[in-house]
Amino acid sequence: MTMTMRVDSHQHFWKRSRGDYDWLTSDLEPIYRDYMPADLTSMLSQNDIDKTILVQAAPTVEETLFLLDIAEKTPFVAGVVGWIDFEDETAPQQLSKLKANNYFKGVRPMIQDIEDPDWMLNPAFEKVFNELIELDLTFDALVLPQHLDNLHKLLEKYPKLKVVIDHGAKPNITKQEFSAWAANMARIAEETSAYCKLSGLVTEAPKYSEMSLFQPYVDLLCNSFGHERLMWGSDWPVINLSSTSYERWSAMSFSMLKRSGFTAQQIEHVMGANAAKFYQLEGIK
Repeated sequence: MTMTMRVDSHQHFWKRSRGDYDWLTSDLEPIYRDYMPADLTSMLSQNDIDKTILVQAAPTVEETLFLLDIAEKTPFVAGVVGWIDFEDETAPQQLSKLKANNYFKGVRPMIQDIEDPDWMLNPAFEKVFNELIELDLTFDALVLPQHLDNLHKLLEKYPKLKVVIDHGAKPNITKQEFSAWAANMARIAEETSAYCKLSGLVTEAPKYSEMSLFQPYVDLLCNSFGHERLMWGSDWPVINLSSTSYERWSAMSFSMLKRSGFTAQQIEHVMGANAAKFYQLEGIK
């Protein structure tokens, strides 16, 4: 894996007939169909993306196994972020078993969909978090702004946990809510070793929004996490809900990173090197 390798750190595949995508309903018409590798291949080529991180979209181990099977058959998939049941007493053993597959990089509990805002701080999860650390696996934090204080507490308790915040913690850009989100993100960036994904912002804003609406949020992420702890992701195909194409989000991201003051070399870190380091992609295919 070289510095010039470009990595989409966040994309999904799903097959609805599998039956465990409870959130994927017919009212989400733009993405209410199957999405598989053949649907993404040409977009990656057109946007000079070499590898991807395939991220879970259903809260089942069965889906994780489905994604690992795809990874083994798909040259551009370099790693899988899966799911385990933190509340199952065998969760540490599940992690150890999944770790045997080289494509398995970590887990993502769907915190944004969990009713209890304090869920991640459950003392019963101590063995799971310690096992993630012991196995050198990652933790994708799918959180909303209201979870950031608890996420900070979690990171204080487990400073060695490899965490990346998905989608910049999904700030409410439609309502242009900024100050509280910005303060909490800056605090996490300054006081912990967490990474952050520059992804998913367009689905938190009105359709067809101009780049200027996103720039303050990108500036905050760039200034807080810097060019070494920020990684780019498409969030494809969820991005289709915003009527923003893969190509447009990629081009917007380059432009916004440049406007934030990043050099061409620093932008290349965001577009690939940071994800390669975080997810340990060296030696994959």
